[in-house]
Amino acid sequence: MHFNNDTDLYHVIGTNIKYYREQRKMTQVQLAEQAQISISYLSKIEAAGCNKSLSISVLNQIANVLCIEISQFFKEVDA
Repeated sequence: MHFNNDTDLYHVIGTNIKYYREQRKMTQVQLAEQAQISISYLSKIEAAGCNKSLSISVLNQIANVLCIEISQFFKEVDA
């Protein structure tokens, strides 16, 4: 995996979170509640123009709720 800049990295992560959330048929509210983060924070993470720094801890919480490996967030998926 190689990202040219932080913006590209955050875009891939946000896109993947949204993709896996939708695959599990969850709303942003459901995921945010179960991951114990605010809905506004999750919404910003998933936004196309997100440039918000993310902690590994938050990514881990989201991955656990979605039942996926945290590494899946860094791979580009064919949605």
